[in-house]
This record gives sequence, C-alpha cells and structure tokens, in this order.
Amino acid sequence: MQRWSVVVPAKRLAGAKTRLGPSGTRAEHETLVLALLGDTLQAAGEVADLWVVTDDPRAAAVAAELGARVVPDAPAGLNPAVAHGARATGARCVAALHSDLPALRAADLAEALDRAAAVARGFVADAEGTGTTLLTTTTGVLAPAFGPGSAAAHAASGAVLLEGAWPGLHRDVDTPEHLARARDLGCGPRTSASASRACA
Repeated sequence: MQRWSVVVPAKRLAGAKTRLGPSGTRAEHETLVLALLGDTLQAAGEVADLWVVTDDPRAAAVAAELGARVVPDAPAGLNPAVAHGARATGARCVAALHSDLPALRAADLAEALDRAAAVARGFVADAEGTGTTLLTTTTGVLAPAFGPGSAAAHAASGAVLLEGAWPGLHRDVDTPEHLARARDLGCGPRTSASASRACA
C-alpha cells in the first residue's frame, strides 16, 4: 500500500473560523478551532504521514503532539500555504486535507487515498458538492485551487472526482449548521468536548 504525505494547513487562531460565529468566549472559540484540528489530525495520522503548515504556536503544538511535522513560514493565502507544505514533504503521493473535519474516520480517508493512487490528481468534494476537502496527487504537483467553487476549479484543472460513502470526509465545518451536522455524524473527542462547552 502506498504511503501518503498529507498536508494540513492551519490558519492563525485569531483569524480562523470566523463564520462559526460567537461560539462562547474568544478563548472557547479558539479551543474549538484547535479541537477541530486535533480530531482531524488524529484520524489522518492513522493512515498517512502528517505535515501541518502553520505559523500559529498553539496549532503547531497540537500538530507536534499528534506526531505531525510542522512546516513554518507559511506564505499568505491558503493555496500558497498548501503548495509550500507539499514541496516540503518531498513526496510524490501528496494530499492536502482541510483542518476542520472532526467527524473524519481513518478508514474512510484510507479508502479515498487508495482510490486516489490510481489517478494523477484527484479530489473529494465537500457535503455541498461545491468545495473541496481533499486534493491528491501522485506526481508531487498538487496545483491547489481552494476557495469558493473549488470543486469545479479542481475538476476543470483535470483532477478526478473521487466518490465514496465517506460522510466525515465530506463534512467540513465553517458554520454552526455544519458543526451540528458533524456532531450528528459523531465528532472526535476533542470537538465533542469543546463544542459542548462552547454551545452550552
């Protein structure tokens, strides 16, 4: 089985997940953001080598605790940061994964990566079908186009849509409604505990 390097970009906490709204105090909001990251990394680390691109010390600490290699000096913007992390891995089989997939299951990610091994570039769309939660390459070149409409952008660039019954891999968290749906799927322990406090 091919071993993958998975790159996870993590924004500075001060500007992360603003669309989640006032989930408790600022401290509780940041704790929730770190919990999303931690549960994502916990699942992904079971099936891949982890690389976290961040300049935030608390996010870096969570990443290091979970065995990820931290790539500092992240360029401004999501796509430059992802490309920076992909280059740092030095690998050909590289995937970029969102940091906000608290209901991710390791087995689902493993299955998606197995399918991705058969194509030069592939992607998994989010639950709405418009965004991208996972972008893969077997050539070392990701060419990320994350942002609004990224699913269409990645498809237009030649990436193959990877489809499967992977609810936790599809469900990223940008809004309170997304978080509620992720909790219905079953979040990891960090998010479950943090969300309960912030949403109480």
